[in-house]
Amino acid sequence: MKKKRIVVLGSTGSIGTQALDVIERESDKFELEAITGYNNVDLLIAQAKKYLPKVVVMANEAHYETVKEALSGLPIAVMGGVAAVKTVAAMDGVDMVLTALIGYAGLEPTLEAIKAGKTIALANKETLVVAGELVTKLCKQHNVSIIPVDSEHSAIFQCLQGEQQNAIEKILLTASGGPFRGKDRGFLATATPEMALKHPSWDMGARITIASANMMNKGYEVIEARWLFDVSAEQIEVLVHPQSIVHSAVQFEDGTVKAQLGVPDMRLPIQYAFTYPDRVKSTFPRLDFGAYPNLTFEKPDVKVFHSLQLAYDALAKGGNMACIMNAANEVAISAFLEKKIGFLRMAELVEETMHKASFIPQPYCMEQFVETNREARRIAESLV
Repeated sequence: MKKKRIVVLGSTGSIGTQALDVIERESDKFELEAITGYNNVDLLIAQAKKYLPKVVVMANEAHYETVKEALSGLPIAVMGGVAAVKTVAAMDGVDMVLTALIGYAGLEPTLEAIKAGKTIALANKETLVVAGELVTKLCKQHNVSIIPVDSEHSAIFQCLQGEQQNAIEKILLTASGGPFRGKDRGFLATATPEMALKHPSWDMGARITIASANMMNKGYEVIEARWLFDVSAEQIEVLVHPQSIVHSAVQFEDGTVKAQLGVPDMRLPIQYAFTYPDRVKSTFPRLDFGAYPNLTFEKPDVKVFHSLQLAYDALAKGGNMACIMNAANEVAISAFLEKKIGFLRMAELVEETMHKASFIPQPYCMEQFVETNREARRIAESLV
């Protein structure tokens, strides 16, 4: 079997580090072509020395010379700058690009990879949140497949295999509920970043963990599911499932419900994306049903966790509204982590920005999304 050549965009993040572990475990199947990082200089250097990719990109040019000097003498090309990330995403000889960058920064490199005909292993929600229609059109134009890496979307993708003749009636998108499940607005008004970062099920980066705590992350996943699986917002139901064992499910028109279950380990969906359509044996932990005698499900409270409702609103509005929402949310999360605003203020700030920013009903090019992102950030920052 020919080795699959892979580029990992965002190798120093949670998904990126686990992806490198998967590649190392299955080194007879995968070849690591390039890795990229932004601020975590020491980890990027350590990864480069351990895995010896052909190319390393330090996107933050302030750290480029440090990385270049540390890797001198090794058979590795070192590149610097944000533009270099887009270059390696479209690099010749690459079969798959894992987009594990955080936030809006993942959009343009993913678009470059699509234009270059690379299969996309998608772990960057914002790519489809910000510009879902543009991305899906480009995929059709260049005959490119997107294989989801998020545990929920991977679960849905797996449930759909072999069901080409059975139409989707509903997607059941599960959510852990985060650290504040069951709390009221009075409690959330005093929630600190330290409290919000204590996720009960998943080990994720700070920004995603905060977005999980106020359920904006799940709102992003609703929008992502709409574009990945070509369904309407009305066909996507969010269910809070605190055990995080049922990663999501699909209800078909014949009444059948298929679910994908497993322990909370992101290496499973990463490996599935890398090996698809094949499955390979792994040594990852197995699900012990005896350890989970009760699997529970409940509806989310969108009045308390208003961010989830805002995502549905953005999806209903269409156009560039989800791009506005994302830009404002990135500003809001940074402000909360820096203790400039409170927990509940994040959703308020996002909603106010959605009302103030210029709405474009039918954006048709990347430049419009770039300008929308810039304007929405400016508005959100003024509201902080």
